[in-house]
Order: sequence, then structure tokens, then C-alpha cells
Amino acid sequence: MESKRIAGEKACEAIKDGMTVGLGTGSTVFYTIERLGMLVKNGLEIKGVATSIETEELAKKWHIPLLSFNEVTEIDVTIDGADEVNHAFEGIKGGGGALLREKLVALSSKQNIWVVDESKVVDVLGKFHLPVEVLPFSYKYVERELLERGIKAHIRYQADGEIFITNNENMILDLEVYPLVDAKKLSNELDSLSGIVEHGLFLNIANQVIVGKKDGTIEILH
Repeated sequence: MESKRIAGEKACEAIKDGMTVGLGTGSTVFYTIERLGMLVKNGLEIKGVATSIETEELAKKWHIPLLSFNEVTEIDVTIDGADEVNHAFEGIKGGGGALLREKLVALSSKQNIWVVDESKVVDVLGKFHLPVEVLPFSYKYVERELLERGIKAHIRYQADGEIFITNNENMILDLEVYPLVDAKKLSNELDSLSGIVEHGLFLNIANQVIVGKKDGTIEILH
């Protein structure tokens, strides 16, 4: 947890007075939001845009002023986590189920900073199953279409055995794609498949990755 904390807190150095800040979702960004809350208490003036209901509730707890996504035309910087990222800054996101809102906020941002612990930096993507958000109406269709392309998909369930439902009232399919050698090709295929609302491949989005290490040091990848 210490490696996540130092990465999450380090990202706050990019936040300046007057900024509109995208607030990601997940266990590492938790520390970013916590730190931002302390800075706001001490006078930092920002507006946040949350990528999930969970993040919205956390930001409110820390009294970070929020705007809805529809109220903004541009976001100065977004700080978010990643489930995997390679050295080309290709990432898999969506382990928390917030990939659709995360991608929309990221694409509206002038700068995207990812905060991760060192276990998330990989040479080859795909050991972490690739999440795709699908309409409940179409999940079986999407499953079949993916299988025809040689990709196994698994419905995501909660710990209590109930099907996981996103903040957008959709479902998540987790795809077996390891080893993922051509992320751009797969991204294009998923973009063209009807029934998929969004997928968790984030390409050409991150500008900087802050990596927290077990020994307490930080590596910043550009």
C-alpha cells in the first residue's frame, strides 16, 4: 500500500490553483484524492470531475468541489490508475468497472497522469483480463462474436455472486487476450463491434506514469 500512496500523492504536485482536475477511480487514486482534499482544506482552489460514483463520494467526503462531466469542455489534468501499462504507455484499465467514464474524462483532458505501483508495469499486456463494457441486451451476442475471433470472454460477478453492474447500468465482460502483441489492432476490432459500449484499452492517452516502488522510491516515466 505504501508504493500506491507515494505514487498517488506525488501526482498532486501537478495540480495548480484554478485547475479543473479529472479524478480517477481505484486504490492508488484514493491517495491522490485524499491528498487533494488536504490541499483544498489549506486553500487550493480546484474543481474536480469524478469518473465514478465511488470517486464522487470520496471527493465529497474531502470537500473537493465537483463539476459534472457535461459542465466542462476541457479538463486541465486527469490523474488515474491503470491495471497494466507497458513501456509504450499502452494501458489496460477498468478493473474497477469505471472504464467508460474514465476514458471520456481522459479524452477531454490536456494532460493524463497515471499513478501505479511497480507491479502494474509490464512488458506485455494481457495477464490482467481486458474489461469491456457491454449492454445487458447484447452481452451474449458480444460473447459469440468475440469467440469467433478466438477471444474468450467472462461475465464479471461481484463477490456476492451477483452480476457486476456498472455506474451506467451495463455489464462487464473480461477478455482473455494474453499475450497482447498488437493493442491498436484489437482496439480497432473492439471499436467496430456492435454491443460494446467501451473497452479498457487506453492507447495514446497517458502523458506521464508515476510508479511507486516497494523500497519507497518513485520512478517517473515520460
